[in-house]
Formats: sequence, C-alpha cells, structure tokens
Amino acid sequence: MTVSERGQTMVQVDAREQTGQRDAEGHTPSGAWRARIRRAAGIASRPGPWKRGKVLAGSALLLGLFLSLHAQITDYGGLGSLVETFLPWFGLFVPVLLAGALWRRSACAVVALLVPVLVWLNLFGGLLIDKSRSGGDLTVVSHNVGADNSDPAGTARALAASDADVLALEEITEQAKPSYEKVLAKAYPYHVVKGTVGVWSKLPLSGTRPVDVKMDYGPLADTKPAAVKMTYDRALRTTVATDQGPLAVYVAHLGSVRVTPRDGFWTESRDRGAKALAEAVAAEQNERMLLLGDLNGTTDDRALAGVTARLRSAQDAAGEGLGFSWPASFPVARIDQILVRGVEPASSWVLPATGSDHLPVAAGISW
Repeated sequence: MTVSERGQTMVQVDAREQTGQRDAEGHTPSGAWRARIRRAAGIASRPGPWKRGKVLAGSALLLGLFLSLHAQITDYGGLGSLVETFLPWFGLFVPVLLAGALWRRSACAVVALLVPVLVWLNLFGGLLIDKSRSGGDLTVVSHNVGADNSDPAGTARALAASDADVLALEEITEQAKPSYEKVLAKAYPYHVVKGTVGVWSKLPLSGTRPVDVKMDYGPLADTKPAAVKMTYDRALRTTVATDQGPLAVYVAHLGSVRVTPRDGFWTESRDRGAKALAEAVAAEQNERMLLLGDLNGTTDDRALAGVTARLRSAQDAAGEGLGFSWPASFPVARIDQILVRGVEPASSWVLPATGSDHLPVAAGISW
C-alpha cells in the first residue's frame, strides 16, 4: 500500500468515527460510542419532572395566595380597590403558567397550579353557572345612559323595548332629559328625576326624595367646567306601589374612580358616597327594597362592603356568567349593580349596547 493510499484509508476511518458509520465487519467506530456516552450522561444529569420548573411552581403558589388574601392587600393609593375591581381577570395567569409548565415538562408546576385554580373557582366558579329561573313578578333595568350619549332617544327606545316594569337611569343631562321623557312617556306613565338620576315606572311612585352621596371631583375638579362642577343630586329614593305592597327603590350613581399620577387610583369621592349610601340603606324601614345604579365598583370591592353586607347581588344570586357591564365596547368589570333585600332574584342578565359607554343590566325579581 502506498503512502497516499494509507492516508486516504485513515481519512475514511476518521469520517466513519465522526458520523457513526459501521465498517465492513459491523463495528461502530469508537468516536460514535464516545458521543453516545456523552449524550447518555447529559440525559442522566438533567433534573427530573418533579425538580424542573421550581420558579413556575412558586409563581403558581403566589398567585393562589394573592387571590385568597386579596382583602389583606393595602388600600394605600386605592391599590386594594383597584385589585378587587379586576380580580376575576387574574385567573388569566393560570393558562400562561400552565403553558410554561408544559413547555418545561414540570410536574411540580402543574400540581402547584391546582392552588390558584381552586381558589379562583371558589371565588368566581359559581358565577359561571346559569342560576336563573323562569318567572319573576317584576322586571327592573338599570342603565348609566352616558352624559356623552349622542342618541338619547335611541337609548330610550332600546330600554322601552326591554318591557321592564321599572327603569333606573343614571347620568341624565339637562339636554337629554326631554328625549328620555318624550320617548318613555307612553310605556312608563310614572317617572321622577332628581338631578342626574331618575326612575320610569309602569306602577305608581310616591315618597321620592334625594339621597346625599357626597359627590365631588377630587383631583380633577380643576379640569371640570363650572356647569359640570355644580352639585347635582346623584341618588334618590322612591316607593313603587306593587300588588304585593310597597317596594323601596334606590337609584344611585356614585363618584367615579380616577387614575392620576399624583393620587394613584383615586376613589375618595366614590368611597364617601358608598358610606353615605350604606347608612341610608341601613336606615330604610321598608323590608323590601332594591338598589339600582352605577356604583363604580364591583361587589368584591371593599369600599362597597357596607352596602353589600345588607343587600344581595341579583347577578351573583341568579345570573349567568360574570355579567360585565363596563366599558360597553369591551366589558371588563360589573360596576352597574342591581342589589336586593326582602325579595328573591329570579334572573339577571346584561342587555345589548346602546349609545352609552355602559351596558344596561336587568333582573327579574319575585316576592
């Protein structure tokens, strides 16, 4: 064998060692064996499924703790109220963490995710079930019709088409008020308006009076025109005469919540109004009562605890789904409420959008 032939043979053997090819006798070159040993050692050194994804597992446990202890979050800067307003949406972190756990093939992270899932279901799982029943003696609708509504007459027609017995409207402007009165007059012969809130009813009304919910505009007061900064009545109480006796009806529009660089999640006006409203509810002598309106807070919000401790949410008791009502274009929270005492919610639902930035909410109640 010449020198060149011997060199060519050595190159072929080296190539077989690098690629793992077998020689004519079926032997695998030593280089391929070494590569296999290295791969096996690497696999053996990898952490098992119960040891991978510890960060994901810890994040899942923290999410469950966060959901279960949300009431303990400080309300400094309105943080607690902000969290509780959007609390159901924190459940979206579960599929995100689950995707990470599956990608990492982490058994411990998947098991840890059971904690936030169970906590979320305990808080909101009941709202996913349709609890409505057929029947109902009285249908009520509440709607923040929107001060910037460009079609109040169309909104009034949509509300009249609901065939509700009692309509509660909030954020009625002086300019739009005649449109609501004109369109609703035929279907609702009885109505009262106090400031920016009103009631239209098929049944007689009596004993109407304003309720002071202590409204102010806080950090945005300087940006409001003089006409807007006027003190309006933003809540009222009236009595609806029913076949089963008098029914006290409260309509309220609590102060807005604002996010400002200096004040954070500003809720002072809303919180003062909620406290005043809770005092009025506590003092109400009629056993049967309804509270309808834009409360600018969900029933999970601690600021409304004084109200929700005395009244039941029709949506929670007899609704289907979470019943989000704001904003109308993409609802993320239910801040429009129908709360009851002394009557039984039979059903609760959300009506189609009107010209407002809120969706109307409705409920059927029975005696």
